[in-house]
Amino acid sequence: MNDQLRFADSGEAADLAAFLGRLVHYDRAAAVRLQAGGGALAVFGRPPSFDILAIRTVRLAAPVAMPLDLTVSAGELLESVDEASAEATVPGPVTGPPWAGVLPPRGGWRQVPGLPGPEAMAAAVAAAVAEFRARDEALPVQHRTRSERDRIGREIWSRTLGDTELPLRAVHAAQSLGFLRPVRAAVPAPAPLPDAPAPVALLAAGTWLRLRTPYGSVAMRRPGVTGGLGALQVRPV
Repeated sequence: MNDQLRFADSGEAADLAAFLGRLVHYDRAAAVRLQAGGGALAVFGRPPSFDILAIRTVRLAAPVAMPLDLTVSAGELLESVDEASAEATVPGPVTGPPWAGVLPPRGGWRQVPGLPGPEAMAAAVAAAVAEFRARDEALPVQHRTRSERDRIGREIWSRTLGDTELPLRAVHAAQSLGFLRPVRAAVPAPAPLPDAPAPVALLAAGTWLRLRTPYGSVAMRRPGVTGGLGALQVRPV
């Protein structure tokens, strides 16, 4: 295919490379689904450790001539990213995993109140990690098995954040993928407009939840909804 992507600047290329690198860290054979239209590229991935969809949107230097929608190797795309020239070459398509054929809804999102600030979210994740380590270390040797550790992990990471329905594992995923961090800015940012969207927000659409940040989003089905990611709305690959 060998389509060339030209990003708005080197920072966009660097952020995309960092996102792809984290996906490959969790799964060396990771695939990503790409959708480009207008002046933006959306990259979808699924880190196996978190059971969420990760979404990174990258600004392009100019609108694409033709819409792009395909699944490729995350590692091959990462290798092609040239941060200095702010370009990347789209690898050939691969047979995507089941999640790549289903995506969250594009519209209909509404903001949900009750989300703590980024510092509070980071503190909640740190406390959960500390609790897991303490409980793991307290296990008798005969009980220190993968299944027991998985049980403890499920119990901790399925807890919801504050008064929201968002599981802690979604916040942990956002932090691990580099989505929860200070916004990069060359000059001091102006004061936000009264009706400007919050930099970090919890959104809902039907049975979906999405944690949106300036650097990307994580999306998942609401707790208690059966079917996992495989029950999402199917879109053509």
